[in-house]
Formats: sequence, structure tokens, C-alpha cells
Amino acid sequence: MKRELALEFARVTEAAALAAHKWVGRGKKESADQAGVDAMRTMLNRLAIDGEIVIGEGEIDEAPMLYIGEKVGQIYNEEEKDSVTYVDPVDIAVDPVEGTRMTAQGQPNAITVLAVGKKGSFLKAPDMYMEKLIVGPEAKGKIDLSKPLEDNIHAVAKALKKELKDLMIVILDKPRHKELIKDLQAMGVKVYALPDGDVAGSILTCMIDSDVDMLYGIGGAPEGVISAAVIRALGGDMQARLKLRSEVKGASLENDKISKFEKLRCEEQGLKVGEILKLEDLAKDDEIIFSATGITGGDLLEGVKRKGNIARTQTLVVRGLSKTVRYINSIHNLDFKDEKITHLVK
Repeated sequence: MKRELALEFARVTEAAALAAHKWVGRGKKESADQAGVDAMRTMLNRLAIDGEIVIGEGEIDEAPMLYIGEKVGQIYNEEEKDSVTYVDPVDIAVDPVEGTRMTAQGQPNAITVLAVGKKGSFLKAPDMYMEKLIVGPEAKGKIDLSKPLEDNIHAVAKALKKELKDLMIVILDKPRHKELIKDLQAMGVKVYALPDGDVAGSILTCMIDSDVDMLYGIGGAPEGVISAAVIRALGGDMQARLKLRSEVKGASLENDKISKFEKLRCEEQGLKVGEILKLEDLAKDDEIIFSATGITGGDLLEGVKRKGNIARTQTLVVRGLSKTVRYINSIHNLDFKDEKITHLVK
């Protein structure tokens, strides 16, 4: 991929964050998500790429835009395809609003994210649960999901030269983790319980100015692939395994019916439920570009700030080949945005 695309992808997540921000605190998470989707898709269709959505909003019958398998880029844009002279063939993993509930309730740590890699770079994970264990570069190679979590915690503490009381683990604050959180705290480990958003939590394990050492827990498989992309780009490590809904404590009703469908989807894609997936199984190449823009302020990024039609955004851009991490602080005059974007973000 051309290096210049990193800035273009930053513009994509900026537009999605600006659009979703209009719905912060309004209690309408579906509207926030749709706004992010609309803006992200519009921007992707203006880029010189031959892109395919491999992690997206769902199957084609569930999501009208940014569905799995959808093609995006200028060559698929009727108004611009004739002017295209070069395209990068890429796979794209998106979460237009990671933290729809947090956006709707005005809570921190909502972001919009996108990961891009060469064709075949990302595992095409079904929309189901995934158990995840993630660490930063200093503990790379020290995790093993086949062993008890306690063993992994001790191994990571040893690698980081930390006592257990100084170790911090991110975990989603969900009913399925209630007892685990108590057990971890009883060990003396510090627990940072996030209400939602384990992509942001996973990134914190690799950031130089973060106190987070590890992420563990059960979350969405699509988000797990996005996490793997940025963790690989940042030089960290991850292991995961797919889990049926019926295996997860506190999951929604009709577990058996849903689990049969999940198992069938795994078989269709050549995946085995419960098999340990290493980082290179989830994100298969270093040539990855990752972009995330804050919607609401949080531990990873500042949120959108707006006064009239002037808005400020903060975006994290990671380029896997060079392991370069950039923070882009942008000021947007919404009166001067392209008309196709203006109505989405104003």
C-alpha cells in the first residue's frame, strides 16, 4: 500500500467520528452507528483503492452498507471511477462506532476504527464471541491461552519485572466477567473494567504512556480481528479462540439455536470453535494501516470538540511496516467540507 494512504484513512475515521458525535448523549445508539457508517462509506468510496469489507456491520441481509463482502473505493463510485488511474487492492476491517452505547449515553472511550491490509491479511471471523488475551511488546511470546489465566498473569508479570500488585488488566465490565473480576482482584491484580470497547482497551496494552499491561476477556470476534491488526502493527502479542454463545455465561436467550448457526458458519470458513488462534492467524501481514478517531474523550484519544461549525478531532494512526504511531490533531471548518460530507457532519 502507498504510505500516503495512511492520511487518507485518517480522514475516513475523522469523518465517521464527526458524524457520530452529533448523537452523543441523545440515547439513540442506532442513529449514532448509522451516522458513522454513512460517513465512513462515503469517504472510502473517494479513495484510490479496490477495497473489500471483510469485517463490517454484518451480512448483506443485515446491513445495507459496509456489510461483509461489500466493495468500496473510487472504482466502485459511479461519479469518480472514470478518473481512477491506480488502485491499491486491500481488505478492510471497520467498526464505524466502537461503543455505540457509550456514544448514546455520553460516556467516555467511544471511538471509530478502521484497519486496512493487503488482500488476505485478516481472518474473516463470524459474528460471534471470542476469548482474547492481549499484551504489549515487552511480553510478546510470553502468553499461552491453553494455560490457566493465572499462569499467564504470572508469566507477564515476570516478563515486565512487575509484582502482581502493580499489574493492570483490562476486562469488559460484563455479567460474564463478574466472578473473574473478583478473582483477579483477590489475586492482588489491578482491574480496569471498561463498560464497552475492547479495541481501545487492547491498544492501551501497547501504548508507552499507558499503565495497562494486559487485556483478557470474552468479546466480539469482529472486534478481535481489528484488535489483532493494530496489536500486530504495534508489535504486541495476542491469542484468541472462538466461542459459541451457549458457552458464554450470561449471553442472550436462544443460545442453542444461535450456537448451531455459529458452528455452521465456522465450518463454512474452515474454522474450529475453541481452537487457539495466534496473532499471525488473525492478522497475517505487517503491512497494516490502522486509524482510530475519538468520538468521546477517553484513555486512548480525546473526543470531538465543537464550537459552532468548527470542530477538533484527535486521531491515532499506526503503520505496521515502520511501527510508527502518529497522533493527528485536526481542526475542521465544517462549512468548507465537501457537500457530500457536510450534511453528515454538520
